[in-house]
Amino acid sequence: MGPRVRLAAAGLFAALLGAGIVGQILPDAPAPGDKPPLGLFTSLPIYWAESADIADALDAGANGGHWARVALERDNRLVPLDTLDGLELKRLGRLVMAQPRPLAPVENVALDNWVRGGGRLLLFADPFLTEHSRFVLGDRRRPQGMVLLSPILKRWGLELRFDEGQGQGERSETVDGMTIPIDMAGTLAPAEPGAPSDCTIATGGLLATCRIGAGEVTVVADAALLDRDRDARTGVPVLAQLVDRAFD
Repeated sequence: MGPRVRLAAAGLFAALLGAGIVGQILPDAPAPGDKPPLGLFTSLPIYWAESADIADALDAGANGGHWARVALERDNRLVPLDTLDGLELKRLGRLVMAQPRPLAPVENVALDNWVRGGGRLLLFADPFLTEHSRFVLGDRRRPQGMVLLSPILKRWGLELRFDEGQGQGERSETVDGMTIPIDMAGTLAPAEPGAPSDCTIATGGLLATCRIGAGEVTVVADAALLDRDRDARTGVPVLAQLVDRAFD
């Protein structure tokens, strides 16, 4: 990519980033109807590479991109979302949220209404993200280090807990026949012990499935599976199992 193209691309990226619509305009979406749409709302570098400007992002995309994006796009048309209170969410029936940023009150309401209306959600909620980032703490481009979703999780009958004394380092946990890699994972528990709930929490608390109105939410209390440096040969089958569980 030549210097003039890089300069123009960087200027375009800055303008779109300032407008908050990068994910909605770039890159061009595939023609509607060829694959079913799947929303993606994340702070992780899945759709866009972790890069300082659009030129770096395009270079990273040319080199294959994040393995999870490649896997998800095999059978779906990914629709990256910057917010959850717009028309884009209303037009979708399925959504992956992977270590999302904190939601504004209006987004909490919109997401809850969307699920209750029949939406199906796969949520990766990590209380202690272990993936390395090139950006320093406090940089808005850095992935969300600690997921902050207590209001919406409580609304759905769940609480995300974290044991600071657990051993560090990646390990695997088998849940319902799936072997999921985890690192400093959280634990899901009923928000109000003893209260009626439509949530089923797997033994160990890593995974929960909740019926919410006409919709359904599948929550994984860790995001280590989605580490961009993971070998796709081991990551893709597990991600496929979780997607099938959440949406089929």
